[in-house]
Amino acid sequence: MEIKVNFLDKFRLEAKFDDFTVVADQPVRYKGDGSAPGPFDYFLASSALCAAYFVKLYCVTRNIPTDNIRLSQNNIVDPEDRHQQIFKIQVELPSDIAEVDRRGILKSIERCTVKKVVQAGPTFVIEEVDNLDADAQSLLTLKPSADTHTFIAGKDLPLEQTIANMSGILASLGIKIEIASWRNIIPNVWSLHIRDAHSPMCFTNGKGATKESALASALGEYIERLNNNHFYAGAFWGEDIANAAFVHYPNERWFKPGKKDALPAEILDAYCRNIYNTDGELRGSHLVDTNSGNNARGICCLPYLRQSDGEVVYFPSNLIENLFVSNGMSAGNTLAEAQVQCLSEIFERAVKRQIIEGEICLPDVPQEVLAQYPGILAGIQGLEEQGFPVLVKDASLGGAYPVMCVTLMNPRTGGVFASFGAHPSLEVALERSLTELLQGRSFEGLNDLPPPTFESNAVTEPNNFVEHFIDSSGIVSWRFFSAKADFEFVEWDFSGQGENRNAEEAATLLGILKDMGKEVYTAVYDQLGAIACRILVPGYSEVYPIEDLIWDNTNKALLFRADILNLHRLDDASLSALLERLENNELDEYSDIATLIGIEFDENTEWGQLTVLELKLLIHLALKQFDEAHELVGAFLQYNDNTVERGLFYKALNVVLEVLLDDELELDDYAVNFRRMFGNDRMDAVMGSVEGSVRFFGLTPTSMQLEGLDRHHRLLDSYRKLHQARAKVTSSKN
Repeated sequence: MEIKVNFLDKFRLEAKFDDFTVVADQPVRYKGDGSAPGPFDYFLASSALCAAYFVKLYCVTRNIPTDNIRLSQNNIVDPEDRHQQIFKIQVELPSDIAEVDRRGILKSIERCTVKKVVQAGPTFVIEEVDNLDADAQSLLTLKPSADTHTFIAGKDLPLEQTIANMSGILASLGIKIEIASWRNIIPNVWSLHIRDAHSPMCFTNGKGATKESALASALGEYIERLNNNHFYAGAFWGEDIANAAFVHYPNERWFKPGKKDALPAEILDAYCRNIYNTDGELRGSHLVDTNSGNNARGICCLPYLRQSDGEVVYFPSNLIENLFVSNGMSAGNTLAEAQVQCLSEIFERAVKRQIIEGEICLPDVPQEVLAQYPGILAGIQGLEEQGFPVLVKDASLGGAYPVMCVTLMNPRTGGVFASFGAHPSLEVALERSLTELLQGRSFEGLNDLPPPTFESNAVTEPNNFVEHFIDSSGIVSWRFFSAKADFEFVEWDFSGQGENRNAEEAATLLGILKDMGKEVYTAVYDQLGAIACRILVPGYSEVYPIEDLIWDNTNKALLFRADILNLHRLDDASLSALLERLENNELDEYSDIATLIGIEFDENTEWGQLTVLELKLLIHLALKQFDEAHELVGAFLQYNDNTVERGLFYKALNVVLEVLLDDELELDDYAVNFRRMFGNDRMDAVMGSVEGSVRFFGLTPTSMQLEGLDRHHRLLDSYRKLHQARAKVTSSKN
């Protein structure tokens, strides 16, 4: 993690990381003001807090209350060498805790990350640099030797060269990648989390059988998402980019809707229109670009090559973002490598959906087949030894598709996790199923898995597949576990041969789709220095329901974005109009405003936690509509999961409104004790909100220029790097 430090007044320092700011000072005896803990105090506290976290984690997973558990840490300093210290951590446990849990709690503290890093002895490298942002790859800890050449199935270049090439591309864009975490909890299964140090909301996860393959996976996914603008999907890109020569890509085109908001004739083709506009309800306004919000320019469309005849078809960027999300995008050393990954991913998710929604029971993979892959078998045995039964299934549906499945059962909680993987090679598909299962997960993370069900409606409900798509945490049918399989096991193989293996495999996978009667559309992106592509298979590879284009389109943000960002500037008429739109658009009252309008608010602020319900409440309050505000305060206090401080503000507001709305009560009779209960500052905010001198308490003013929204600006900084690189490549070609 990158921590940037600013020098404040006197000896005060400010450390910034992610969305947090930590201020440190020195005691008066060291010429400070004692206004904040010192750096060493934070270090000591981190150890105690880390120990307490692992105690809490142990107790939560076993439903042990922590109300009467106390923990303390003391550092005992050697009088002859102050750098030699003993950290004594003591835990006080209630008498009714079982002996096995007493031992477990003490053992859990041994897992404290701070403790382990200190015991291992971190290495400090101190150096001077010309520019802190210049060495874009300084945080990558894994630097494979250039003299080693490790080939794995699916890659056209050695892992070492793949990592070097991708790292170089990111460095050339000025993107500083940091590895936030590594995991390797069973043999031959590695995963890691990487992110942009400046814009940590841009992140990917990688997985593989080795450290190198996991890092290559993470970097490849990062580059794929940069090329496809996925990190910035749903976000407002600002007015400058909205009015630039291009918004997404230099080859985009904009088309104006026809009469009565009809779809422009130039977009999609007959095949796609039959899928996306079967009943004629889809209108041009449904496809306005969410990121620019530039309704005046029309519909932003991206060119895709139709596989059947090589013709160019223009797909609205809005349609792609709403329905396909990240499905069917990949980067590779070669175009063929990327295509195989894209197509494999498409089959993995489509077949998974077919199996889960159809409650299909898959055949087990025979033990003699598993024995051919000892590395995979060792990982499975590692899970079994930890008490997690594992089922290895053939998901090819009788050899029709290159898909495998590894399903984990958790007897401690009754939960299950069905992980799918796809690739023309059965071994690679099986390895991907296993590594996907534990990508970014600890053993404790497996305690959150949902149990199976015999309720078919719960399994076939569209949002269940979305949950499976996001992190495979959706529900699985108990029928999936029947001993009577719906298909026979097939030891399938779709692998290519020789030097053009990936090209052959891509052709094979495209052939399967052709035989299914599916049209395939491909876009290739290489302006950033890497080969990436996106493949769309309409009617097959969508993640979200097609009707979402009409009923739950992300561009509903355009109905609210400008007014919400300009909230403090709106007059009563404009506030009433905004409130009416919030009421009439069937929004989930507990959905967050950040997602609704596409703004990356700091999650630790009132803006970052603001919901539709709370916004409506604050607008009613500003309009002095106290009956309606009081009703929503009750709903907020009953259901909203917000900070303690915010909750106390609304508790105070609730009682003040109750008094104001009761003709028999006088506020002056209660003011003194309200202030004793809630404090003067909080009551001043409440009374100001009621009287009108305080509007939208806690929400700092901003506008369409995004003043004060540092987190969102960091996201835009990341996108501008891509935008500038694309513009530069286009300029050089012209």
